[in-house]
Amino acid sequence: MPADRLLNRTVLITGASSGIGLACAQQFAQAGANLILAARRQQRLQELTPQLQQAGAGKVHCLGLDVCDRTAVSQAIDALPPEWQTIDVLVNNAGLSRGLDKQQEADIQDWEEMIDTNVKGLLYVTRAVVPGMVKRQQGHVINIGSVAGRQTYAGGSVYCATKAAVKALSEGLKIDLLGTPLRVTNIEPGLVETEFSQVRFHGDNDRAASVYQGMTPLTADDIADAVIYAATRPPHVNISEIFLLPTDQSAATLVHRR
Repeated sequence: MPADRLLNRTVLITGASSGIGLACAQQFAQAGANLILAARRQQRLQELTPQLQQAGAGKVHCLGLDVCDRTAVSQAIDALPPEWQTIDVLVNNAGLSRGLDKQQEADIQDWEEMIDTNVKGLLYVTRAVVPGMVKRQQGHVINIGSVAGRQTYAGGSVYCATKAAVKALSEGLKIDLLGTPLRVTNIEPGLVETEFSQVRFHGDNDRAASVYQGMTPLTADDIADAVIYAATRPPHVNISEIFLLPTDQSAATLVHRR
């Protein structure tokens, strides 16, 4: 990785308090970037700040933010201090899955949370940040999608639909930005062991652990590696998609377990 491509660049990461978002923050810190960390758990972000600074982050700015709140997102971006308004990289990581039920039996509130976070939240943040990138003629939007956006599986249709939307929104944004130097990337992981399954199963740790039983899943750092790779290509190179699976997985529902 060219050492200076992220040095002193400003990176906004949503869902930065844990999992893939935190791993991205750590790796961008190691590259010397300035970090805007956004998550609902602002205290957690503040607790993480010293270790990120120790890892090499230039500066760290914490935003207690729910991406589902359109007004709050707009106000938070507009109210950034002047030294933080030049956002070079946006990592739209905030996302979740709820339940694994059939459409005709699912909890509608689960649908609301997935659609509001994975689709509308991503759009709200993108809409707030990208006009500034266009004005400055510099920027990179990196969306965290999923294998679920390519392959629908039983009980996951609504979640899969939200990640298919992320794929379409990523492709559509790149089309809309044609003629500018802005870049857009969609990162699409398979099974990654984070808090994801605990959230999906509403805190049922045993059920969450069974998702990864007998196989070696991806880690949050694996995904952050892909994000950093995309972000550090030469300016004329746009990595449109990175689709990555554990070696023990060949499709959304095909997993080798020992």
